[in-house]
Amino acid sequence: MKATGIVRRIDDLGRVVIPKEIRRTLRLREGTPLEIFTDREGEIILKKYSPMVELTAFASQYAESMAQATGMMVCITDRDQIIAVSGGPKRDLLQKNISKQLELAINERETVVAGKDDKQFVPITTEEIEGVTAQVVTPIICEGDAIGSVSLLSREAKTKFGDMEVKLVGTAAGFLGRQMEG
Repeated sequence: MKATGIVRRIDDLGRVVIPKEIRRTLRLREGTPLEIFTDREGEIILKKYSPMVELTAFASQYAESMAQATGMMVCITDRDQIIAVSGGPKRDLLQKNISKQLELAINERETVVAGKDDKQFVPITTEEIEGVTAQVVTPIICEGDAIGSVSLLSREAKTKFGDMEVKLVGTAAGFLGRQMEG
């Protein structure tokens, strides 16, 4: 654990303000759910809660099946990071933060179909994934909330995704969203 040197007092309603700098760094916004942990030494640990964590093993299996069936790379994210990767550099991508553009696409509930040179192309992470030429990205919706995304990424030159790939990714996102509801 890293000390910040910032001290806050509990107010009369039992609230503690998380400083703006920390909220910005950790991408915490109003309404962001936090999970509360305690330990034996009396420490309180706040951790961003992601409902997708419960689905991580299942999402990994789904990504693996989809990558095998298509021969392409599949990334599944929650609202903050990549939680499952298959058909690509898993070690380099797993648990990497998603890009601001992807976060916006998830929030706007947009399905993105684009080639690498299209202006609507959305980087999945803050670092470029080498060799990606085309993508389909669809948000995962659970009980009306956008909770993540499914991306199908091609590394083949001149790949153009059509209705079939859009439906495939939409089906994956819909299925994962329904799994979270159940």
